[in-house]
Amino acid sequence: MSSDLGQQISALMPRVRSELAELVSIRSVADARQFPPEECARAANWVVDAFREEGFTDIGLHETADGSNAVVGSRPGPGASAPTVLLYAHYDVQPPLDDDAWRTPPFELTEVDGRWFGRGAADCKGNILMHLTALRALGSEVPVNLKLVVEGSEEQGTGGLEDFVPKNAELLRADAILVCDTGNAAVGVPAVTVSLRGMVNVVVHVEALPGELHSGMFGGPAPDALAALVSILASLRDAQGETTVEGLQHDQTWAGAPYDPDAFRSDASMGSGESLLGAGTVSDMLWARPALTILGIDCPPVVGSTAAIVPRASARLNLRIPPGTDPDQAEAALTAHLRAAAPWGVTVTTEIEATGSPFRAETDGPAYDAMRKAMSEAYGRDMVLLGQGGSIPLCNVFHETYPDAELLLMGVEEPLALIHAPNESVDPGEIERVATAEARFLQEYAAARG
Repeated sequence: MSSDLGQQISALMPRVRSELAELVSIRSVADARQFPPEECARAANWVVDAFREEGFTDIGLHETADGSNAVVGSRPGPGASAPTVLLYAHYDVQPPLDDDAWRTPPFELTEVDGRWFGRGAADCKGNILMHLTALRALGSEVPVNLKLVVEGSEEQGTGGLEDFVPKNAELLRADAILVCDTGNAAVGVPAVTVSLRGMVNVVVHVEALPGELHSGMFGGPAPDALAALVSILASLRDAQGETTVEGLQHDQTWAGAPYDPDAFRSDASMGSGESLLGAGTVSDMLWARPALTILGIDCPPVVGSTAAIVPRASARLNLRIPPGTDPDQAEAALTAHLRAAAPWGVTVTTEIEATGSPFRAETDGPAYDAMRKAMSEAYGRDMVLLGQGGSIPLCNVFHETYPDAELLLMGVEEPLALIHAPNESVDPGEIERVATAEARFLQEYAAARG
């Protein structure tokens, strides 16, 4: 059966390319300041029509609290005794950013060196086509009850679906949830993501003087807000680059699949001899330890600056936290560290922009066993367990709403996909293999639960 599935999915790949081209051409950036909202509506309706053709007869749009529309539907299986699987993806995409940095038109699916380039080709429209292809290969022989949710505001992070799920718990209740918005560590290496870092976003403000003062007349004795901010920010990393926020644990290790340092350098477009930060392994630093990133600084720009002492300066910080760390604890630790590190009696205030909890999946249930078998057949090698440095708050909502459901994070993305950056692309072989794995998973999971 698995070889038949593989052949059927291979035969479907020309249709995958044609439909992915249609979907990528829709500029479904969920930011009305940059793109018309009609584009998101077009993408949502494209998804509705495509899945309705695959037996989701009750499918439709559900408006969420942030104004976006989630595509929700179901497809009954062989009976009530069969398990229910919820399929997830999102149709909104990141903005293209710098058009001049793209080697191909961002909203035109273009093949270059065997990869398909275009915004959303991997994140996450490629996963939508992966779902469709798996279901088309199974045809009328889908052995589970299916539910579907494809949201339209994941990239803007406004939480529309996170609000919708607990309020409509029965609508999406399932035994296993395939969150298809991640992927593999490398092309051809099957993986399920089992750990996500949470986050704390903070803006720190430093005030040293009521207003600007001439640096020649007052520089020296008078405190400098920008210099004070630089000192505070420097205290957040040690000489090795390890995050040093007091009150957080910094020596955890990663127990899953390792991330080869040379592979990381290549994925990050670093030179082969460039140093990596931290005292732990790459996997430790990415998936098991806190990581502080300075996202931006408000201060006078170089061009146009004057010989004046800066009275006020601000910085935007992003603290990623591993599973086991409470975001409220991390927020308190970070704000306390910032205030304690302030020199010269300057005033420090903090503004919390957002927080999110980390996530760790349970991996010993029948869905994981079924996915291991399915991935092994589709790829010809064993599945590995990965962490991810990013945050997907929806996973925590799913876990809290459906505590008995197994969550599996997977998909067609991998480092070369360059999601969120110019020149996003997808390897079509990943769509083919992950679709095969999903189809086999549905068969294996139904047999295990039967």
